[in-house]
Amino acid sequence: MTDRAAIFLTTARRVIGIEAAALNLLESALDDSFAEAVEVMLNARGRIIVCGMGKSGHIARKIAATLASTGTPAQFVHPAEASHGDLGMVAQGDVALILSNSGETSELADILAHAKRFRIPVIGVAGNASSTLMQQSDVGIVLPEADEACGTGVVPTSSTTMALALGDALAVALMEQRQFTAEHFRAFHPGGKLGAQLRLVRDLMHRGDALPLVAGSAPMSDVLIEISQKGFGVAGVTGPDGRLAGIITDGDLRRHMSGLLDHSAAEVMTADPRFISPDALVQEAVATMNERRITCLFVVDQSQDPGSGQAIGLIHIHDCLRIGLG
Repeated sequence: MTDRAAIFLTTARRVIGIEAAALNLLESALDDSFAEAVEVMLNARGRIIVCGMGKSGHIARKIAATLASTGTPAQFVHPAEASHGDLGMVAQGDVALILSNSGETSELADILAHAKRFRIPVIGVAGNASSTLMQQSDVGIVLPEADEACGTGVVPTSSTTMALALGDALAVALMEQRQFTAEHFRAFHPGGKLGAQLRLVRDLMHRGDALPLVAGSAPMSDVLIEISQKGFGVAGVTGPDGRLAGIITDGDLRRHMSGLLDHSAAEVMTADPRFISPDALVQEAVATMNERRITCLFVVDQSQDPGSGQAIGLIHIHDCLRIGLG
């Protein structure tokens, strides 16, 4: 390691250490005002309007995005733009969450006045308990005094980290009260890697005539045709009651190579195959396939009738790779 690299690492560790200490201070400083803020946000009939200028504005945008994606309707409103028409975005029933480390940001004046005029509750977040923002807020959350990590004390670093963490804490508290689940989260995140991880097996599975299924009494000549035509490299074997009784893979074919065509499907199959629910996450299907070193899983829906055991679909590893999982 060069001397320059060592200096860079020392700086990075110092910054992270200072900001971590600030987060510890924030954790200890939280009081009933946090709980009051959560209650006010839970009772909002409209949206949470999140505001901030400069670096606080960037943090406010992130908080609004986190709230909106976790079940709490929210929108960022730029305080300067609010004074030029965007106040129309803020209506009765909304709650304003306003961030300003000093609590004296002049651009907040119009939105604070608008909130008072229309009786919109204001939750203020600032580092100065006696500031204008705190005095004008219905609920005030004071950020503790902490050293900025810049060394000069003027660059927002620790203060913005605390504000960001506070926003996450509010969002998670609201999530838990709303009983917001992974399924709800999936509905707000259909795209990208995260969306792929939260998709359900039923979204990707093959169904109907695409399923490679044969009866247990079927001769192996018919099984080979079914495997070849459907193209998954396997065939599911059903019993007299229609339940999935087994599966035939290339491994089963190799084990019965001698006299293969003299057997029936039930004689060659591996009984009680592993299957998955249509309501399981695709990520779970991938984990099962990787663990078992297999390339596909039959899908069995037992939610309505636990005794049915009928195959309603099949999910292949290629389907998972196509959406970025695997």
